[in-house]
Amino acid sequence: MKIGFDNDKYLKMQSEHIKERIALFDNKLYLEFGGKLFDDFHASRVLPGFLPDSKLKMLLQLRDHAEVVIVISADDIEGNKVRGDYGITYDNDVLRLIDVFQSFGLYVGSVVINKFDGQNSALKFRERLNSLHIKSYIHYNIPGYPSDIATIVSDEGYGKNDYIETTRPLVIITAPGPGSGKMATCLSQLYHEHKKGIKAGYAKFETFPIWNLPLKHPVNVAYEAATADLNDINMIDPFHLEAYGETTVNYNRDVEIFPVLNAIFEKIQGESPYKSPTDMGVNMAGKCIIDDDVCCEASKQEIIRRYYQELCNIKRSTGNANTLYKLELLMKQAAITEQDRKVVTAALKREEDTGYPAVAIELPDGKIITGKTSSLLGSSAAALMNALKELGGIDHDLHLISPTAIEPIQTLKTDYLGSKNPRLHTDEILIALSMCAANDSNAKLALSQIPKLKYCQAHSSVLLSSVDEKIFKKLGLHLTCEPKYEIADKIYHK
Repeated sequence: MKIGFDNDKYLKMQSEHIKERIALFDNKLYLEFGGKLFDDFHASRVLPGFLPDSKLKMLLQLRDHAEVVIVISADDIEGNKVRGDYGITYDNDVLRLIDVFQSFGLYVGSVVINKFDGQNSALKFRERLNSLHIKSYIHYNIPGYPSDIATIVSDEGYGKNDYIETTRPLVIITAPGPGSGKMATCLSQLYHEHKKGIKAGYAKFETFPIWNLPLKHPVNVAYEAATADLNDINMIDPFHLEAYGETTVNYNRDVEIFPVLNAIFEKIQGESPYKSPTDMGVNMAGKCIIDDDVCCEASKQEIIRRYYQELCNIKRSTGNANTLYKLELLMKQAAITEQDRKVVTAALKREEDTGYPAVAIELPDGKIITGKTSSLLGSSAAALMNALKELGGIDHDLHLISPTAIEPIQTLKTDYLGSKNPRLHTDEILIALSMCAANDSNAKLALSQIPKLKYCQAHSSVLLSSVDEKIFKKLGLHLTCEPKYEIADKIYHK
């Protein structure tokens, strides 16, 4: 993988900048953490060199100063809202996040149930937290939020909320997903701290859009593609431009809410510490890009990937035509088409030549390897094996797994497990390869090439099974698929 981002520089610069922001206030900063605190795969895709757990590692440098507060909306608990990437409800994700943070040595102080209006499921979740000896607090729905500032900044607004007891200078406010009420939680705390005579501060950590890159920079356009379903729009921060004469980039929701936030700051503290939404941010990612061309190309690939993802969602009846339309506009804005993704052309060409579904994988050196569907292997399994052979310098005509070893697996699938498809999926071929590696040096060599697949681009000429998609994701391949099924006349697919 070509590197375009200096991760070590980022860890050092980001942690130092947050320390500087803490010092501006009475040694108390509420930091709203937007996006994913760890497993930030979008950032690692568009900023090659950025590690998915970079933000978590950065916080570990501040662990002695920091505590984490997790916010969840009572509405999300009541609605059983599910986190798409993990397939678990937001309330269960709160527990998962606590385990993860604590396993890394971060102190989790409490959980806030926000937007509470008597929801029974929220009360049951609080009982569950109590049984696990996890501190919890209730924050209420405030009538007229966010425009009725007189009510919001009063004993009937923020004053009605529980005061969250914290013990450390840096309080990280995070959540399972968007819309949980992180900002409202921070501002409520500022109100309570002010009543106690403490001048606490607020800042926002949001990786994207990157404020000091141009508005139409591919990295920022890729962020719009990632949030196309939320209808976020990048825009020039007009408040920053007016205050400093400097052009910076923010997104519409922060720009729209800033006058209200400013008024709330003034109501609570007498004056606002910030002149623009950009001022509130602490993100240093833009200063750590070391190869702009690499990041631009990676971002363009991400835009195309998001486009294909939505095409497939629509085919599976889970997508949205408006989201797809926005992605099409972003493709035009970035001056790219599907043909700018080389694996797309290769996979479609192999399918056309053979008459069977095909998968193409672009290796780290730029070479493209393909695989087609056969009687023994699915196209994804075939491409995977061909890629491992190429990476290991193994003769492509050599059988790493004997057909006689594959046949018993097929018999197990069809005769005993009820499958109608005898071809091996990617997980099954990898297990078979690992078994052969015990006694075959070539199979062992092929197996050792697996880490080299991470960050490689891949494309399938048909929609893959959920099993194959998950394996490609676990291997770190960046997969796209054509929005069509292998068997077009079926109406049920899994």
